[in-house]
Amino acid sequence: MHTNVWVVDENVDNLESCAQITESAELLQKNEVVAFPTETVYGLGGNALSEIAIAKIFKAKGRPADNPLIVHVSSVSQLDQLVKHIPESARPLIEAFWPGPLTIVMPGGAQVASNVTAGLDTVAIRMPDHPVARALIHKSGIPLAAPSANLSGKPSPTTAAHVYEDLKGRIAGVVDGGPTGVGVESTVVDCTGDVVTILRPGGITREQLEEVVGKVSVDPALSNEGQAPKSPGVKYKHYAPQAPFTLVEGDTEAIQSLVNEAKTEGKKVGVLATEESKHHYDADLVISCGTRKDLATVANRLYDVLRAFDKENVDVIYGETFPTSGMGEAVMNRLMKAANGRIIKKEFLGN
Repeated sequence: MHTNVWVVDENVDNLESCAQITESAELLQKNEVVAFPTETVYGLGGNALSEIAIAKIFKAKGRPADNPLIVHVSSVSQLDQLVKHIPESARPLIEAFWPGPLTIVMPGGAQVASNVTAGLDTVAIRMPDHPVARALIHKSGIPLAAPSANLSGKPSPTTAAHVYEDLKGRIAGVVDGGPTGVGVESTVVDCTGDVVTILRPGGITREQLEEVVGKVSVDPALSNEGQAPKSPGVKYKHYAPQAPFTLVEGDTEAIQSLVNEAKTEGKKVGVLATEESKHHYDADLVISCGTRKDLATVANRLYDVLRAFDKENVDVIYGETFPTSGMGEAVMNRLMKAANGRIIKKEFLGN
């Protein structure tokens, strides 16, 4: 399959009139799949009302079929096609955070393709805050189911080049709208119960949610891999670089001791560091993912950094950990997934 690449300037007037948007929208209407930018990561879009289109998404990504997809809309009016009703707890969240990196799980409607929801009676929906994404959805006239546009298990794509690297020859095309902004996926919340529940931390923090709806809860599936997922990103290993990646909860000396040990074994060693600590490490490859003073910078660069280690063919990677408040909750969620749960505590090193 030939994979088209359409370069679009998000700042042009009337994006929907662009030939690139028109051509890609026509392919979506024919049940092909097309990658496009959002403010979080690049998504792989397909008609959320067509089982044929959704099957192509799963095939292209190599994604397990029991992992539900998020549906993207360009207006609140599109919810009529997708949900039985809008829960009362969802309304203030829609008003506060749409368009934006918040996905809301609601009771699913009959028109949604069954393979979008992985057999659940709920559907996860968001309205992206990216002009190219919204123009493409509106031009196509259909809601788009869109997981991250990468091979399943690899770091999510934050540039069109990442998408092309993973999915060339597997999908109809990529709309290149430049690098994404937030860098980690949307926060997913369940509004079908009595209390708003976080299913996946992301671009909207727990603290921001609680300012709007009061106390929120956290789904047990975030720490229980055996449960059936209501949300993407909570059951399987995700975001992983090719080399074994281990988080280290300790100071720079603790990480350096592990680096030294690996180097004596002849391994090429990478360290995922921060601006504050990168000069403290003696490893084959040290990459800063941002500053501890602003964890949004870490979220923004995280996937790009994980892919950079792949390009340098390191044998093993050690990474720093972060506080789990604010954006740190999403950062640590993604890092733990990338490490497949591998974390070494400082006290285990005897220092």
